[in-house]
Amino acid sequence: MQPQSSKPLLVYDNDCDFCRYWIAQWQHVTGDRVDYAPYQEVASQFPEIPISAFENSVQLIQENGTVLSGAAAVLRALNSGFLLWCYYHLPGFAKVSEGVYRLIAQHRPFFSAMTRWLWGSHTESTSFCFSRWLFLRALGCIYLIAFLSLWVQVHGLIGSNGILPADQFLAAVGQQVGTSGYHLVPTLFWLNPSDLCLHLLCAGGVVLSLVLIAGFFPTWTLVGLWAFYLSLVSVGQVFLSFQWDVLLLEAGFLAIFFAPLQIRDTLSRASQPSRAFLWLSRWLLFRLMFASGFVKLASDEVWRNLTALNFHYETQPLPTSIAWYVHQLPEWFHQISVIGMFAIELVIPFLIFAPRRLRTAGGIGLVGLQVLIILTGNYCFFNLLTIMLCLLLIDDVTWKRFLPKRLMPSIRLREQSSHRYRRICIGVVAVLLFLLSGIRFSGQLFREIRLPAVAWITPFRSVNTYGLFADMTESRPEIIVEGSNDRITWKTYEFRWKPGDLTTAPKWVAPHQPRLDWQMWFAALQGDYQNTYWFLNFMGSLLRGNPEVLKLLADNPFPETPPRYVRATLYNYRFTDPATKRSGGLWWEREWRRVYCPAISLR
Repeated sequence: MQPQSSKPLLVYDNDCDFCRYWIAQWQHVTGDRVDYAPYQEVASQFPEIPISAFENSVQLIQENGTVLSGAAAVLRALNSGFLLWCYYHLPGFAKVSEGVYRLIAQHRPFFSAMTRWLWGSHTESTSFCFSRWLFLRALGCIYLIAFLSLWVQVHGLIGSNGILPADQFLAAVGQQVGTSGYHLVPTLFWLNPSDLCLHLLCAGGVVLSLVLIAGFFPTWTLVGLWAFYLSLVSVGQVFLSFQWDVLLLEAGFLAIFFAPLQIRDTLSRASQPSRAFLWLSRWLLFRLMFASGFVKLASDEVWRNLTALNFHYETQPLPTSIAWYVHQLPEWFHQISVIGMFAIELVIPFLIFAPRRLRTAGGIGLVGLQVLIILTGNYCFFNLLTIMLCLLLIDDVTWKRFLPKRLMPSIRLREQSSHRYRRICIGVVAVLLFLLSGIRFSGQLFREIRLPAVAWITPFRSVNTYGLFADMTESRPEIIVEGSNDRITWKTYEFRWKPGDLTTAPKWVAPHQPRLDWQMWFAALQGDYQNTYWFLNFMGSLLRGNPEVLKLLADNPFPETPPRYVRATLYNYRFTDPATKRSGGLWWEREWRRVYCPAISLR
C-alpha cells in the first residue's frame, strides 16, 4: 500500500535530460497543486512500484494512493480537462496517446536534442508580459498615426463641403433603411453628423492614443479608440474602405480583451495576458499572411507564372523612389522574389503555431517581408500593423536574449485572481470570435462549400477577410485633372503624392495615407467617371473652389476664382529606363490613352 498524501506526487527519472526539462516546464503550469520528485530519491517509499516502471515512464501517485503512469499520468497532473475526457471517452485516443508516449520514452536522447533545438535550454516560465507591453504601445502609436493622418484630410473627404459628405450619407441611409441603419452603419455620428463632430472624434482619437501609449486605463482606452475609429470608418465610405482600416479595427478589438484590466499598465506589476486572446491575435496574423498568399496563387495567372513583380513596382498605387531602382533589376531576380514571397506568405505562417525558436524565426521572416514592402511601396500603416502582430510571437525570455540588459526592463509578475464570471465571459467571447473568423476564413479558401451566414457581424468590421493584390494590375493608367476658363488653355491640378509630373520622383509618404490620391488609382482602373460614383462630386468641388477639397491637392492653378470648366484625361504611365533618366531626368514616361471625363461646368 502506497502512503497517502495531501496532493499528487509525480515521480520522474532525474538522469534523463528530456525528463528534467519538461518537469521544469510542467511545474510552472501546475504550481503547488502537484509535488515532483526524482525516483532516485523516493523509489524506496513505493516498494510496490518496480524500478523498471520508474525508468520507463513517469508515475503519478494520487492522494488516495492510486498510481497512473505514462500519458495518463501527464494529462492528470496537468489537469488537462479536454484531453483527459478524450483519453477516457474517445475510442482509440488512449491507445494512441500511450503509443506516442512510449515512442518518445524509447528515444529520449533524440527528443531531448529536438526539445533543446526547438524550445531552447532555459526552463523559466514562459510569459508574454513585455511582448504585450510593446504590443499595446505599438498599437497606440498606430492609432495615433491613423487618427492624425485622417484628421488633416477628413473635412475635404467627408465633411459637409467635402467630396462625400457624411451627413448626407447618413441621411440617405436613414431614408432607405430606417432604424436598421443603426446596425448597418454603427457610428457615433448618428448623434451629431456635423463637421465639429468629425473634428472632435479625430481629436479624441489622438488623445486616447497618447493615453494608451502612456499606459493608463488600457482596456477602457482601447474601447474608446475602437468605437471612435469604427465611427469614422462607417461614414468614411470609399475613402475608409481599405484593408488596413478593418485590420486596425480587428486588432484593436482583440486588444480590448488582451490588455490588463488595471489603472496603469506597468511591468513592475504585470499580470499574465489572456492566452486565449494571445492565440486569437496570432490567428489573425496567420489569416492575414496566409490569405494574402492564397488569393494571389488562386486568382491570377501572373502570380503563378512568377511574372507579377515584372510590373508590380511601377503599377502599385504609390511607389517609392526605391521602387524605380528595383524595377530595373533583371527578370530572374523578380521571379526569385515571387518564390520567396510565396514561401513567406504560405509556409512561414504555420510557424506562428510552432515551438519558440521556429516561431521566433518565422516572426523575423514576416517582419523582413514587411520591411521590404515599406522600402518599395507606400501602404500607410498596414505594414506597421503586421509588424505589431509579430511582436506577440516573441516571449519575454527571447526578448531578454535579443535586447541589451540596459534596455530590458525588470518584470515582476503579480498574483492574478480574475473573477470567475469574467473568465467565463472572456472565454465565451474568444470562442465566438474564433468560430466567426474561422467561418469567414474557410469561406475565403473554400468558396464552393456552403457555410453559415455571418453577415450580421460585417458592419462592425472586427472579423474580416484579407488578401492584397489578388488581381495584379499589369499597366498603370493615371487620371490627369485639368481646369480651364476658355476650353483652350488648360491648367493641371497637381496631386501631392500620386504620379503626375514626369520629372517628379515617386515620394515617400507612409505611414500617412493620402486617401484621395489612393482612390484616384482605383478610379483610373474603373474605365471612366461613370463607374466611379464619387468622381463627379470631386470635379464639382473643383468648379466651386471648395477650400476643404483643394487642400487635398498639391496646388491650386486657379487661386483667384475657380475655373469654368474641368476635365480628366487618362494616360498610361511607365517607369523610364536608366538611360532616359540620366539624359532627361525623367522618372516617368506616359502615353495618351483617352478622355476619362469630358469637359464639364456647373451649368
